[in-house]
Amino acid sequence: MADLVRIFATSQVQTIVILIVVDVVLGIIAALLKKDFALGKVAGFMKTGILKYVFAFAVLVLIGQALPAMAMVVKISYFLIVLALAGSILDNLGKMGLPIPKILRK
Repeated sequence: MADLVRIFATSQVQTIVILIVVDVVLGIIAALLKKDFALGKVAGFMKTGILKYVFAFAVLVLIGQALPAMAMVVKISYFLIVLALAGSILDNLGKMGLPIPKILRK
């Protein structure tokens, strides 16, 4: 149990959780601005989206600890998760009307 708590206390998991919170808050604000807010959508994302990111990464960390040869997979997956969340945050900022450079839109 202590190992599980230690995994969720890593700076990588904390960064993922912070990015998810920022993404959700910005998504709610964007939906409110467009008058397209539905609490069911938020609840669905909270149940599936957040749990997928955090638990999948925690499992990868456990595998990386058990099999040191997989350590690079953990680093790459962390980078890809952060990249996906950053893209979602940029998308929400665009929905809020903030100008996003063309190179970052695709």
